[in-house]
Amino acid sequence: MSHEVEMKALASYLEQNNLKHTKQRELILSAFLEAKRHITSEDLYQAVRQQHPNIGYTTVYRTMKLLVEAGLATERRFDDGITRYEVEQEHHDHLVCIKCGRIQEFECEMIEKTQNEIAERHEFLVLRHRHELYGHCRDCRED
Repeated sequence: MSHEVEMKALASYLEQNNLKHTKQRELILSAFLEAKRHITSEDLYQAVRQQHPNIGYTTVYRTMKLLVEAGLATERRFDDGITRYEVEQEHHDHLVCIKCGRIQEFECEMIEKTQNEIAERHEFLVLRHRHELYGHCRDCRED
């Protein structure tokens, strides 16, 4: 799958910050975008390594940090303490299964509206927030 827009954004970021444009960074970005889920550096490393065994874990880890700085990825930490990455996108919230680790994204206009009303009522300026619900997914409840 082509990721022209993201590749151009990466190239622009690297150029603006006088950083090297490498094939490894492109490969890692491509694998990250194709994952289509919250992914750890280790999982991404394993995926990249299948196609390109010469890429090291440190290269993957550092590239993910770079993608966060470039605005192409977002770093997420849930209650399990594991850092995961997701494609930078519009705000959304998460349902996290504490049994299998599945993470489901959701959006709810009513929750957002209520949060804004509460903040306004308390004369509070919200700069950012995280909304995570922890429990058991349907599959884990059936076990």
